[in-house]
Amino acid sequence: MGSMFRSEEVALVQLFLPTAAAYTCVSRLGELGLVEFRDLNASVSAFQRRFVVDVRRCEELEKTFTFLQEEVRRAGLVLLPPEGRLPAPPPRDLLRIQEETERLAQELRDVRGNQQALRAQLHQLQLHAAVLGQGHGPQLAAAHTDATSERMPLLQAPGGPHQDLRVNFVAGAVEPHKAPALERLLWRACRGFLIASFRELEQPLEHPVTGEPATWMTFLISYWGEQIGQKIRKITDCFHCHVFPFLEQEEARRGALRQLQQQSQELQEVLGETERFLSQVLGRVLQLLPPGQVQVHKMKAVYLALNQCSVSTTHKCLIAEAWCSVRDLPALQEALRDSSTEEGVSAVAHRIPCRDMPPTLIRTNRFTASFQGIVDAYGVGRYQEVNPAPYTIITFPFLFAVMFGDVGHGLLMFLFALAMVLAENRPAVKAAQNEIWQTFFRGRYLLLLMGLFSIYTGFIYNECFSRATSIFPSGWSVAAMANQSGWSDAFLAQHATLTLDPNVTGVFLGPYPFGIDPVWSLAANHLSFLNSFKMKMSVILGVVHMAFGVVLGVFNHVHFGQKHRLLLETLPELTFLLGLFGYLVFLVIYKWLCVSAASAASAPSILIHFINMFLFSHSPTNRPLYPRQEVVQATLVVLALAMVPVLLLGTPLHLLRRHRPHLRRRPAGRQEEDKAGLLDLPDASVNGWSSDEEKAGGLDDEEEAELVPSEVLMHQAIHTIEFCLGCVSNTASYLRLWALSLAHAQLSEVLWAMVMSIGLGLSREVGVAAVVLVPIFAAFAVMTVVILLVMEGLSAFLHALRLHWVEFQNKFYSGTGYRLSPFTFAATDD
Repeated sequence: MGSMFRSEEVALVQLFLPTAAAYTCVSRLGELGLVEFRDLNASVSAFQRRFVVDVRRCEELEKTFTFLQEEVRRAGLVLLPPEGRLPAPPPRDLLRIQEETERLAQELRDVRGNQQALRAQLHQLQLHAAVLGQGHGPQLAAAHTDATSERMPLLQAPGGPHQDLRVNFVAGAVEPHKAPALERLLWRACRGFLIASFRELEQPLEHPVTGEPATWMTFLISYWGEQIGQKIRKITDCFHCHVFPFLEQEEARRGALRQLQQQSQELQEVLGETERFLSQVLGRVLQLLPPGQVQVHKMKAVYLALNQCSVSTTHKCLIAEAWCSVRDLPALQEALRDSSTEEGVSAVAHRIPCRDMPPTLIRTNRFTASFQGIVDAYGVGRYQEVNPAPYTIITFPFLFAVMFGDVGHGLLMFLFALAMVLAENRPAVKAAQNEIWQTFFRGRYLLLLMGLFSIYTGFIYNECFSRATSIFPSGWSVAAMANQSGWSDAFLAQHATLTLDPNVTGVFLGPYPFGIDPVWSLAANHLSFLNSFKMKMSVILGVVHMAFGVVLGVFNHVHFGQKHRLLLETLPELTFLLGLFGYLVFLVIYKWLCVSAASAASAPSILIHFINMFLFSHSPTNRPLYPRQEVVQATLVVLALAMVPVLLLGTPLHLLRRHRPHLRRRPAGRQEEDKAGLLDLPDASVNGWSSDEEKAGGLDDEEEAELVPSEVLMHQAIHTIEFCLGCVSNTASYLRLWALSLAHAQLSEVLWAMVMSIGLGLSREVGVAAVVLVPIFAAFAVMTVVILLVMEGLSAFLHALRLHWVEFQNKFYSGTGYRLSPFTFAATDD
């Protein structure tokens, strides 16, 4: 079988890498992505490994790169991906990259710090100028003059104790949301011995840190006394206000304002030069950062891989173990030879035996990746067992389409997937970061086949947006029914749908060429007919699907050299499944072929026959379908029940018989040693081997694990119970095909009747109908996409997924393996 039908053969390879060429060899292997390294230093901590210093230097560089990337993003620039594939740099270049990066980062920090300081200084100058230019002074001075002239003669005589008091001012700016609280606190703390004026700036100022426009509230406070002044300064400090000196004379304030404006202009020129230099530094960052990130990431990955290698006793080479596909061994040898020729000593790779289960390697492409993902989501296949993905390519879209059958809905899904397939090479489509879009895009070929199969089953059901289409002439003649039934005009007016009766002479002219006859959409017994058809079709598809899964297990048994399982497991399973439920399929097909429409009223019930089959009885009112039917049914039930003990005890007894001579020949001392050795081995279930399997011939007779009869019997008992009960529950589970198909058809019918049908019947005038149908059709389209395509499609997808995971794959697929994860730079290059 090819690698798609079964995982590729994987070998454990031991690599001898010369110390001088080890870095180059591992770097080359990372470019090719051929091997998965095993950690030979699992007992050594990460801080005690050989290349821990180099890994730390790479991590420090990554931190510096993160800082540079944040600065680039802060400046609103876009990092472009590096051109071409960049190799991992040689180790001697690490110091050069580190020096360049650190120097550039330090230069960027200095320039950014100078820019922040200049912006903060410019902001202070602008705030100071705004405070001086707001016009608080004249009002406060007038208020102070008026108050003095009115109160001085009344409060005190000239030459009193307060004649030396003078008015002081505190001016500054505060954030608008803090201004009301500041004003209240000042008034309460100073007991009203102040005059405060708050005004909002007309033009917002640029924030020195964020660069966004911010509004400010300027204030001017006049007070008397030094103690009140100290309180005011403490309160403004608590509110983080910007306080500036305020001159009392108008001319002095104007001079200070002109000086501030001149300083602001000079500072803006300096800030402009600083920002131009910053843009130059960022330009150098844009040139250094993309290739530097890729190279350092690759270098770190190489050193981490080298940390998994062990050092030879002579310290002249590194020893590594890796899993590699047998098909890639020549390429591995060539890559090692080319990478180590410059050092004069060639690296060596050779296969070594291993008792561990190898990883699973299945190569995929754009088309098969989504189907393999469905299988791997259940569990990665055990090494070299049958891969269900090739069969899932057909069965999954088909079972989905059975539940989603509609030509219109399938065509919309097909066109959506086709658009993604045609645009798959566009960079904008690949670079989209939306998670939902990425999910659809990764499964575009799956959606393409799901839509295509839905179109096919839609033609079978003869449904297009719940409407039947007459592609071929109908095989029914309603005129014959009308002539023989004597329907009156009043009867026809009251009954929009009529019951089709094939027993009327001349009604049924012949079968419809493809699919269901469109006349059934007009019949009153349309739902009864489709229910019977889809229910029996679901049972037939389910039994065939499960039997196919049991047959695929044959390839596993043959490949792993377990021929006894063909007779002791596969044959009893097929006999049990086909003897009971295969016979049910036979009854359905036999009744379809042998019971005519004329005798349909007195036709026997398959359900009653199937129940009587298990009860070993018969019903007088339910006549047999064929002669000696009771004998055949009793024989099949007895045969199926006889397979249960064979399935339960066959494999355990065979394994015990096969292991008994081996255990008898083994000396007692050797048995004790083997038992002690087996306790040190990893658990069989962890390694992926079943507890009663012979490990696919991977061990010699002298190395076989000791057989524990109780474990083998328990494992086989669980398998037997699961299979026998699963045949009943799994067959019933396939009835979801009938239920989901019926639900989808009825929901489509309801949507058409409640939206489009009402819209089409509102008006007969062309102009009015056109205006009315536009919003109605828009609503119909939106509801079709949201309800029928998205919600119903997701429901059918999940049910098809369950049928494959539970009903199909558990017949032959264990899914207890682990995927081969090669050491590769592919993700870094992307």
